[in-house]
Amino acid sequence: MSEKLICNLTFAEIKELADIVSEKKLGKIDIKVDDSRIIIEDKKTRPMIAPQSPMMFAQPQVFENAPVSATPEVQPEAPKAVAQSGNIVKSPIVGTFYAAPSPDKPPFVEVGQQVKKGDVLFIIESMKLMNEVQSEYDGVVKEICVSNASPVEFDQPVMIIG
Repeated sequence: MSEKLICNLTFAEIKELADIVSEKKLGKIDIKVDDSRIIIEDKKTRPMIAPQSPMMFAQPQVFENAPVSATPEVQPEAPKAVAQSGNIVKSPIVGTFYAAPSPDKPPFVEVGQQVKKGDVLFIIESMKLMNEVQSEYDGVVKEICVSNASPVEFDQPVMIIG
């Protein structure tokens, strides 16, 4: 009975190489001959995982000889959300908001446009799927809260219909 050759090595020679890898703690031997390849690796050898760099945090700046003011600084107020009356259409999924069916087409709806229940208002792309969002209300589009091609979160207000 003839032994099968792998990389021109017999099974006995491959076993001998495996013993050498183990005894000498070589870790790994990689032999390639023409289209054949054999890798003998010690089972105790673990692949190296690159250490992650620690997160860098911005250091607070210290200004020496900075003028000292007796009156406290007044911080500008953050813009307040304008309370709109009407029905809020929210994103049903996480994805990307598109106002039109394609870049060369007009938007489904615009501010001031009359819409009926069942009309397509916009598209949310999620996982390469285009999901049309239909109106649940009759009324006029008062506000579009999201700009075209911007990401939206689940339950994020997208449009107000009054």
